[in-house]
Amino acid sequence: MLPGYNTNGFAHHKIEDALRIIAELGYRSVAFTLDFNTVDPFATDAIKRAKELGKIARDLNLNLVIETGARFILDPWRKHQPTLLSKQAVDRKTRMDFLLRCAELGGEMGSNILSFWSGKPDFEATDDVYWQILVEQCRLVTRHVENSGVKIAFEPEPGMFIDTMGKFEQLHKAVNRPGFGLTLDIGHLECMNEMPLLPHLQKWCSVLWNVHLEDMKKNVHDHLLPGEGEIAFKDVFQGLAGIGYNGGVHWELSRHSHDAVETARKCRRFMQTHGC
Repeated sequence: MLPGYNTNGFAHHKIEDALRIIAELGYRSVAFTLDFNTVDPFATDAIKRAKELGKIARDLNLNLVIETGARFILDPWRKHQPTLLSKQAVDRKTRMDFLLRCAELGGEMGSNILSFWSGKPDFEATDDVYWQILVEQCRLVTRHVENSGVKIAFEPEPGMFIDTMGKFEQLHKAVNRPGFGLTLDIGHLECMNEMPLLPHLQKWCSVLWNVHLEDMKKNVHDHLLPGEGEIAFKDVFQGLAGIGYNGGVHWELSRHSHDAVETARKCRRFMQTHGC
C-alpha cells in the first residue's frame, strides 16, 4: 500500500508547496481534490495547470487519485450541491459535467482513478425514484470515462443517499460496469457501525481502488487524528496488507488544515510505527 494524504488537508497552502511537503514527509500518494486552490476545473488554463502539477507529482514520485469533494465549487450557497440526485436535469448535468471534467484533468495529471459519492437529493421522493436516478447517472459517468482507462471509485458517505456498504453493494450490482469500484473510508465504517473491517476488504478487494483514513467514533461523522477515536489501526494496516492492496491510503483531515504540516507529520509517523 502507498501511504497518502488528501490535499484538502492543506487548504491554506499553495498546492505546489503542499505536494512537496507531502512528499518530503514520506508519503507516496496524494488524493488530489480539484478545487479553486488546486486546479480550478473551470479556469481557462485548467489543462495547462493540470499538466504542470502532474509533472510536479511525477517528479516527486507521487501517485495521484482524483477527488471531487470540493464543497462549494458548483454552488457558492449550498455545500456539495447540485448532485447526481438533484431534481432538475440541468442540475444533474452540472454535476455530471464536473465529474467528467475532473476525469479529463486527472488524465492530464497522470491519474486513472476518479473518486466521488452520491450526494443528497434536494427533493422529496421515494427511495425507488432516487435509486433509478442514481444508477442511471453512475452508469453514464462510468461509460463516458472507461474508454480512456479511468476507473470510478465510489465512496459511501454518512449523511448521503449511499451511506453504507450495504447500499454500495446494491448500487454496484445495479451499475454493473467493470470500471465501477470502491473508495473505502475506514472511518465511515466505524461511524456507521459497520466494523469489523476485514470482511469488507475480503469482499471488495478486486474493485478496491482508493482508501481514505482517519480516526472516528461510532455514530459521529467527525474526522479525527489517530488515537482520538475508536479505530483499531493495527487491524486496518494488517487487513490491507493481507489482501495485497497496493493503492493509496490517504489521510483525510480537511478540518486540520490550520495545522497541516504537523498533522501530516504525526500521521506519517503513526503509519510508520504500524509498518506502513
